[in-house]
Amino acid sequence: MTELVQISLPDGSKRAMEPGSTPGDVAAAIGPGLAKAALAARVNGEVRDLNRPFDCDSELELITARDEDDALELARHDYAHVLAEAVQSLWPGTQITFGPATDDGFYYDVKAPDNRPPFSMDDLPQIEERMREIIKADKPLVREAWSREQLIEKWEAEGESFKAEWAKELPEDEELTVYWSGEPNSDGAWLDMCRGPHLPSTGRLDPQAFKLMRVAGAYWRGDQNNAQLTRIYGTGWLNKKQLNAHLTRLEEAAKRDHRKLGREMDLFHLQEEAHGSVFWHPNGYKIWRELEAYMRRKMDGAEYREIKTPQVMDARQWEQSGHWGKYRENMFVIPDETPNTEDEGELVSKDADWMALKPMNCPAHVLVFKQGITSYRDLPIRLGEMGCCHRNEPHGALHGLMRVRQFTQDDAHIFCTEKQVVEEVRSFIELADSVYKDFGFTYAIKLALRPEQRFGSDSDWDKAEQEMRDAVAEAGMMNEEYGWEELPGEGAFYAPKLEWHLTDAIGRTWQVGTIQGDRVLPERLDATYIGEDGDKHRPVMLHRAIFGSYERFIGILIEHFAGRLPVWLAPVQAVVATITSDADGYGEDVIAKLKAAGIRVEGDLRNEKINYKVREHSLAKVPHMLVVGKREAEEGTVAMRTLGEKEQKFLSLDEAIAFLKSEATPPDLRD
Repeated sequence: MTELVQISLPDGSKRAMEPGSTPGDVAAAIGPGLAKAALAARVNGEVRDLNRPFDCDSELELITARDEDDALELARHDYAHVLAEAVQSLWPGTQITFGPATDDGFYYDVKAPDNRPPFSMDDLPQIEERMREIIKADKPLVREAWSREQLIEKWEAEGESFKAEWAKELPEDEELTVYWSGEPNSDGAWLDMCRGPHLPSTGRLDPQAFKLMRVAGAYWRGDQNNAQLTRIYGTGWLNKKQLNAHLTRLEEAAKRDHRKLGREMDLFHLQEEAHGSVFWHPNGYKIWRELEAYMRRKMDGAEYREIKTPQVMDARQWEQSGHWGKYRENMFVIPDETPNTEDEGELVSKDADWMALKPMNCPAHVLVFKQGITSYRDLPIRLGEMGCCHRNEPHGALHGLMRVRQFTQDDAHIFCTEKQVVEEVRSFIELADSVYKDFGFTYAIKLALRPEQRFGSDSDWDKAEQEMRDAVAEAGMMNEEYGWEELPGEGAFYAPKLEWHLTDAIGRTWQVGTIQGDRVLPERLDATYIGEDGDKHRPVMLHRAIFGSYERFIGILIEHFAGRLPVWLAPVQAVVATITSDADGYGEDVIAKLKAAGIRVEGDLRNEKINYKVREHSLAKVPHMLVVGKREAEEGTVAMRTLGEKEQKFLSLDEAIAFLKSEATPPDLRD
C-alpha cells in the first residue's frame, strides 16, 4: 500500500494526499474558490509553484492575492518573462539575458537582432500589446529540471550567446530549472532558464495591470567592457486599480522632484565641475542653517558635546578601524607628500603612505575620546559633530541631493558602560521621535541584524541585538503602530542597528535615522575607561544620527512638502508686494518692521501687475504675501495671501507681524 503524504495547514488541520499531489490539489480539495484564488504555495517555508509535487510530509500555506508582498513578487517575475517572450516573438533573433522583479515592477535586459537598432521608447506600445496577447492566451507556466549540458546545447543552437555563457558557469551538480510558457515543446511554446517560482499560467496576470515605462542602456553582467544591451523597464501590479494608483504617485512624485523644485526655488545646483557635491545658493543654505540650528538645540538639550575632526586621516588609521578593507573602493585617497630635501621646490610621495578623506566620522571620534584618562564617572560621553564626509559613489548612482559624494551628517557617538546601553538607546529613540514629529512624519522602526560577513563574536552580537530590542520595548514602540520589524542580515559589519523609515506625504518611505551598538571599534582602536574597580574596561560605542545627511534630509523635506516648507524653514517667509507706486513708502516701512521682528522678508515694489507678482512668488513657494496699496497705507493694514489658500485676510500690521512671528518660530521653541 502506497504511503500517503501528510500535509499540515495553518489552521492546525492535516490532509493526507496521494504521492505526486501538489499544493494545487490541496487547494482544490478544500474548495473551488480557493483553487481559483491560489497563486502559489509556501511549502516548509519555501515559496513554490502551485503545481510542483510534494516530495515529503510538509507544512503548507497557500498564497493568494491577499498575501500582497508574495503575490506582487510572483506577478512581477512573470511580467518580466512575458516581456522577454513578447520581444522575441516580435523580433526573432533577439537575445535575452536576465529579468528580475523590482520594488515596483520588473525589467529585462535584451540585445536587439543585428538587422535593427537597439530598442527604444517607440517600441514599447507594440511590446505591450503582444504581452497582453500572451497573458490573454493563458499559457501554462511549466517547470522542468534540465542538465547543464542540455541548457548549453539549447542556448548555443539558438544563438543565445549570453545564456550559454551563463549556463557554462553553473555548477554541474546543481539542479537547473527551466520554465515553459505553453505546453513543453508545443508550437508557440517559449522557454527561459529560471529558478522560479511562477504563477500557474500567464492568465493569472491582469493584462491591464502593467505598463512599460522606459528603456536604458545596460552592460552584460554590469561590465562596461562587455556587450551593451537594452534594459526595458516596466511596472506591474495585481490589478488596474493598483497600477493607476502607482502612476498617480509617479506623477505626483515628478511634481515634487527636489531637483525641479530646487531650480524653481533657487535653492541649489549641481554641475560637472564637482560631481556629487552640492552648490548651495543663499535660499537653500538658509534652509540648511535653520536645520543645523534646530539640531544643535536638540543635541544641546540632550547633553551632547559638539566637536570638529579632520577631513583627512592616515590610511593606517582606517586599516586599524577596519574601514580600509571594507570601504577602500569608496574612499578618496591621496598620497602623503613630503618635501624632497635635495630639491626643496618639489614634493615627492612616500610609496606606502596614503591619506584618505573620511567617509565617516567614527574613528576620529574614538581618537577624541581617547585623549586623557576617562573614568566610569564621566560616562556616558556623547560627542556630536556636523561632520562633512566624502564617499566615491559611481557617477551613475548619483541623484540630486539623495545620493551625493560630499555630505554632512548630524553625527554623534555615545561612549557608555555596558549597563548604560539600553537607557542611552531608549533616550535616543525618544529624541528621534520628538524630531520626526516636529516635521510631521510618521515612521517605522526596524532592527537590522547581523550580516554574514562581520567583526565580533556571536555572543557580542547576541547581546547587542537584544539591547536594541530591550530599548525599543522600554520606549513602548515595539508594536504595530511603529511598524516594528526585524531585518536579518542587514546590520553593519560591526554592529546591529535600529533604523527609522519615514513615510512622506505620498506614501514613499525613506530610511534616515539610525543607532548602532558597537563593541568592535572600541576594541580595534583600543578605547578604554577606568572602571570602579580601578581596571581598564572597553566602552560600548553607540553610533547615531537622526537626519542622516543634511543633503538627503533637505531633499526629502522638499519632496514631502512639495516645496511648501513650514514657515520656520522657508528661505523667504514673506514678500511685501505693492499694488501701486503710491504705496512704495509704506511697503518699505512694512519690510523694515518685519525684518526687525526677525522675519525673513523680501520686497517686491516693481511696476508690475499684482497678479503677476502673486503668480511669481507662488511658484517660488513663498508662504505669505503681504499686499499693500494706497488704502492699506492709509489704514496701516495689509492684505495677507497665504500659499495654497484662495481667500486673503485683512489684518493690521501689528496683527500680521504677531502672526508671522508665531508661524516662523521653530517647533522646539514654541510654548
